Amino acid sequence: MATAKRDYYEVLSVTRSASGEEIKSAYRKAALRWHPDRNPDNKHEAEEKFREATEAYSILSDAQKRQLYDTYGHAGVSGAGGGGFQSVDFSIFEGLQDILGDFFQVDDVFGIGGGRRGRGGRRSLRGADLRYDVTLSFEEAADGKKLRIRVPRTERCEACDGSGAKPGTSPITCPQCAGRGQVSSQHGFVLFSRTCPQCEGSGRVLHEFCPECRGAGRVERQHSLDVEIPAGVDSGMQVRLPGEGEAGARGGPRGDLYVFIQVREHPFFDRKGSDLFCTIPITITQAALGTEIRVPTMSGEEKLKIPEGTQSGHIFKLKGKGLPSPHGHGKGDLHVRVGVITPTRLTREQKRLLDELAATFEHDNRPAERNSSFFSKVKDIFG
Repeated sequence: MATAKRDYYEVLSVTRSASGEEIKSAYRKAALRWHPDRNPDNKHEAEEKFREATEAYSILSDAQKRQLYDTYGHAGVSGAGGGGFQSVDFSIFEGLQDILGDFFQVDDVFGIGGGRRGRGGRRSLRGADLRYDVTLSFEEAADGKKLRIRVPRTERCEACDGSGAKPGTSPITCPQCAGRGQVSSQHGFVLFSRTCPQCEGSGRVLHEFCPECRGAGRVERQHSLDVEIPAGVDSGMQVRLPGEGEAGARGGPRGDLYVFIQVREHPFFDRKGSDLFCTIPITITQAALGTEIRVPTMSGEEKLKIPEGTQSGHIFKLKGKGLPSPHGHGKGDLHVRVGVITPTRLTREQKRLLDELAATFEHDNRPAERNSSFFSKVKDIFG
């Protein structure tokens, strides 16, 4: 007596209102759980569960078949889900391949043939990225700088042209996979493939190693190159040099080189992005009467007019006198804060003159009392 089929929604542990993504995710989990190679002690049950989950997904992932199934049950899709799974959306296995790597090859699932690598094809690997640290003075960062650096990295072996084989010899066909680059195993009705462990997917192995690189195809070298540091860079920024990293394995592309930048602080200027900040001291008379002072910038001195009655802490902005943007968005501004200096040592004549000046003021300069409006405002702010 044939065993009744389980409900497809029950097989994937989803509700009947599940979305397509939820169904796809549930199938991925089931396929990972019941993959025969992951259940060596219970392969028969794993194969049955794997087949059952795949059949359920082949129906529920197809909107038309799912509607027939919801209306008529298994009778409505009789022959559509079994007998070869002609309607399975094999793109689901791309997600499994991302998770399981070469353990699960899309093209060889269910023996549908093909394989993504050609016979004897080489599986190249991208080289590693490299990091190089540089420290610049504040002025160098402001103006930009061209650096000549030396980077230790792997280069393609010239003796064997990166093949790893002894000059005068050539790699031979891998005896384990017969040059295919993959080895297969049969589990019931399912054919699984994985990368050949002997040739690592290249389909060929070395008969004799190159004495220069010992079969690696790469050697350590010191590489010199020029780096353009754009004007206005700041600490923590980096310059990426594509293709200047480690050489790739088996002829693969190079990685990238990242130049990390550290900028020393300036003794006078502070910076925030492309804007600069500084403090300039002025005297009481300059603040009261107004004056014109010279302010240092990264490109020389600039005149700054101080209007009469300027208060200590007032900030003036010199537009465009900051640092250039390393991204080419113009220049920042220079923010000049003035600090009025109160003299600490006065001559008798200076004190007399200040007393005369104070006498001309109409307002009372006595210290504020605790019940004054000033203290009331402070109390309101800070409680």
